[in-house]
Amino acid sequence: MQNGDRVLDVGCGTGALTLAAAEIAGPSGSVVGLDANPEMLAVARRKPVQIEWLEGTAEALPLPNNSFDAVVSQFGLMFFEDKPNALAEMMRVLRPGGRLAVAVCDAVENSPGYGAFALLLDRLFGKGVGDAFRAPFCLGDAGRLHEICNEAGIADAEVVRRNGKVRFKSIDALVSTERACVWTLGGLLTNEQFEQLLKESETALKPFVIDGGTIEFDMPSLIIKARKS
Repeated sequence: MQNGDRVLDVGCGTGALTLAAAEIAGPSGSVVGLDANPEMLAVARRKPVQIEWLEGTAEALPLPNNSFDAVVSQFGLMFFEDKPNALAEMMRVLRPGGRLAVAVCDAVENSPGYGAFALLLDRLFGKGVGDAFRAPFCLGDAGRLHEICNEAGIADAEVVRRNGKVRFKSIDALVSTERACVWTLGGLLTNEQFEQLLKESETALKPFVIDGGTIEFDMPSLIIKARKS
């Protein structure tokens, strides 16, 4: 991605990555953010930037062939219903020579804080609840990502690992964030169970507490990279 590019962000949510793409593309470029969730797009549209926000699904992009220099997607592929088709659609709208970058969460076992949290959920509420939390980490396997790329017709895709960090101002903030997440624990546990979870998390997540009660730990990601021939 570079200055002057036309960029598409698929599964843009409230637009965090889209904004970053707009800064890189600059005034000579243009950026489109697409998401299937109208509520997230409503938040994104309040941002005072020149970005085109579209409602649509990754599996059927409402956009013409060969129309973008770069297509990006951050932590959305895990939730797309037809993952190979979604990648094929992203490649379809790329111009020849265009670049694709799709990030997913690495395996939960490679994120020590979230790994400990998943095991705590197993112990307190059963494996079903723990696995619901693990859902966003389901593509944390480079071999599986290569298989999906091959199904999408992307034979020369590269999968690279990048490390990042997760930081919350407190353990309470981490638990509250997961409580609000409709894709994992939101609506799955009762108020009393969340109170129990918060209490037990104070012990289980203590190794990751740093200055002033802030909690921090590694969260690596896997990134699919490809170029359209």
